[in-house]
Amino acid sequence: MDNLLSIVTFIPLIAAVILALFLRGEDEAAQLAAKRVALATTVATFLISIVIYVQFDPSNPGFQMVEEHKWIGGFNYKLGVDGISILFVLLTTFLMPLVIGASWNVNTRVKEYMIAFLVLETLMIAVFSALDLVLFYVVFEAGLIPMFLIIGIWGGKERIYASFKFFLYTLLGSVLMLVAIIAMYLEAGTTDIPTLLTHSFPSTTITILGWHIKGGMQTLLFLAFLASFAVKLPMWPVHTWLPDAHVQAPTAGSVVLAAILLKMGGYGFLRFSLPMFPDASALLAPFMMWLGVIAVIYTSLVALMQEDMKKLIAYSSVAHMGLVTMGVFAATRQGVDGAIFQMISHGFISGALFLCVGVVYDRMHTREIAAYGGLVNRMPAYALIFMLFTLANVGLPGTSGFVGEFVTLVGVFEANSWVAFFAATGMILSAAYALWLYRRVIFGALIKESLKTITDMTAREKWIFAPLVVMTILLGVYPALVFDIIGPSVEALLEGYKTALAGTAQAALQLAIN
Repeated sequence: MDNLLSIVTFIPLIAAVILALFLRGEDEAAQLAAKRVALATTVATFLISIVIYVQFDPSNPGFQMVEEHKWIGGFNYKLGVDGISILFVLLTTFLMPLVIGASWNVNTRVKEYMIAFLVLETLMIAVFSALDLVLFYVVFEAGLIPMFLIIGIWGGKERIYASFKFFLYTLLGSVLMLVAIIAMYLEAGTTDIPTLLTHSFPSTTITILGWHIKGGMQTLLFLAFLASFAVKLPMWPVHTWLPDAHVQAPTAGSVVLAAILLKMGGYGFLRFSLPMFPDASALLAPFMMWLGVIAVIYTSLVALMQEDMKKLIAYSSVAHMGLVTMGVFAATRQGVDGAIFQMISHGFISGALFLCVGVVYDRMHTREIAAYGGLVNRMPAYALIFMLFTLANVGLPGTSGFVGEFVTLVGVFEANSWVAFFAATGMILSAAYALWLYRRVIFGALIKESLKTITDMTAREKWIFAPLVVMTILLGVYPALVFDIIGPSVEALLEGYKTALAGTAQAALQLAIN
């Protein structure tokens, strides 16, 4: 079938429209119908994405299953996937049924809640498969709207503040990206991403208002895209919206935010920054890598001080994304491989950790660490699952967390040993805050009266965690499942990057000789 990508992208949106037009009422039957439609839709979307995965040829580093149609103003609707983007599409479709399953206890404006997540799924898949810069920008920014509503309507007490902070941070960062996209169109005459990947943007030093800008247009474009991707990832110091958004978002919102939306920043670096602006990427790589180091160490220390479980895990996410930044801009094979693997692995692990918080929050309606203790006495199944994902988050060998961190650090060490050394200290700190959290919540005597009647995980909750457990362990013992798919695309990316740098160096040498 020629239009599989369009089908997998728009099925959730079609289901959202059907819910909006044909489902009426807020009674229990209508709520159940909305949940069932959303669950069936996300499962169907995942099954179709499996068909795409089966038809995908990992040995081909280029874009596959490309669809192109005339759109608006001379710009094209164009979709396609390569070895990098297909994994993020699969991650999205894999997690969404679990997100809907975790939302089964929602009983307020259920239809609208399910519509928001279905629309968000369409936009997230479109981000990872868009092959036109204008289309990418539209879906990249449109994803803010359903998440803004999810936090603002179904969030906690400070949800309005958190939702506006999330929206304004991410929107303001993307204004500069829009300016850059316009400049790229004027320079290259196209917004077609495969074409832009082969276009050489000017990188000679330019002077603006007395400032000498090395790398010229490439540096300006790089910084404009960085303004958007850094917020989305998020990088230090523009990460402060994330803990607030996580704490106030409902459990399902936190899962999507950590497991999928954060990956758009790292994906953007791989799809645009490195291949399209190679000279600027090489020039600013040390700066980017040290920012990653600061994120790892600083946010790990901040996590140690947290008293809210969600906020602690949110800061942990910032630390892990700092490692991704280092891996990408190390521009080594192991660094980029490890960064991609880390993003996929983090999707499973961080999503599971936020679901773990949701399990006890549904029972006790508090996320304060001090409110818990001794849960192993009443919730042995929960204690076991929470332990697995805590250790995976720390990077225990045998879990996917270890593979991502180890391979990334090897690649970073190859590029800069000092960066790798300081980044490794963050791994020690991650063990400190993760195990500290686990000890306080799970171990100890069960002395709090409110916890003495708490019940263990239900069958539904266990079924939600089961796929995450399988993937975390499977990727930990068989990482080739990811590396074999991304290998040719990563190799082509780095080969193009190094060729562009060599060409620039040759041109500079020739200019000096002349």
